[in-house]
Amino acid sequence: MTTMSARGSRRRTPGAVRRGLRRNLTAYGFLCGALICFAFFSWYPMVREFLLSFQKTNFVGPPEWVGLDNFRTVIEDSAFAPAWINTAAFTGLALVFGYAVPFVAAIVLNELRHAKAYLRFVVYLPVMLPPAVAVLLFKWFYDPGAGLFNQILDLAHLPALSWLDSTSTALISLVIVSTWMNLGTGTLIYLAALQSIPSELYEAAELDGAGLFKRVWHVTIPQTKLILLVMLLLQIVATMQVFIEPYLLTGGGPENATVTVAYLMYQYAFSFGNFGGGGALGLMLMVVLMVFSAIYLRVSRDNQT
Repeated sequence: MTTMSARGSRRRTPGAVRRGLRRNLTAYGFLCGALICFAFFSWYPMVREFLLSFQKTNFVGPPEWVGLDNFRTVIEDSAFAPAWINTAAFTGLALVFGYAVPFVAAIVLNELRHAKAYLRFVVYLPVMLPPAVAVLLFKWFYDPGAGLFNQILDLAHLPALSWLDSTSTALISLVIVSTWMNLGTGTLIYLAALQSIPSELYEAAELDGAGLFKRVWHVTIPQTKLILLVMLLLQIVATMQVFIEPYLLTGGGPENATVTVAYLMYQYAFSFGNFGGGGALGLMLMVVLMVFSAIYLRVSRDNQT
């Protein structure tokens, strides 16, 4: 009996090997597909941009190697410094509003007892709009004549504002648009993290007499620290690449008050025909974002140990 059982197990071995091989081939097939997509849509453009930043080309004739000339050209541009300053200012303002507001909205939704599904839909609704449609909608809101925001100010007996035509309000106007467009995604991510916190922690805090703010400070924030770090990095990376808002709303004006690095890169490539200059700006921006990514990895590693 023992011998027959051993022979049966040996007879089943080739089938088990084939099944294991098929499972592995399927897994490797999916992995290869993902690697090909990353290579074609992410890695190749980065390598191509690196090479392009040292070339002069019109994509018709052969490229000409120019060394660091593209970098000198963009650095000497009068819009170079304002572009970086505006990008940094936009990122900072977006962290104040676009990073904090979704977290607060998620806490409020998590505390509600009724109409949660409806309110989640309302909060996420702006994300479902195409970005160009959302931006053009705000262009009407900001209209200095019949715009919605100035009508509200008029009802409150306050003076109208030149939202997009003033150097003092143009950049913050773009931040408001960006915050509204991306509010839903951040809120739902935070809400999912909040709902994964054990309810026993909140119950213990309530028994100790902790109010809402103390529960948030002592329970919510420590329990969501990792997702807060991840969202911080994503927020920085996304806002430093801001393009569609200045492109559709202000064209970089007034007086370069809203020109950003990504918008200046677009101008070099598609308005000036200087693809090498655009590549040089893109390479600078990529290096800056890599530095932020390295800082995030170091901080997250320290928090996990």
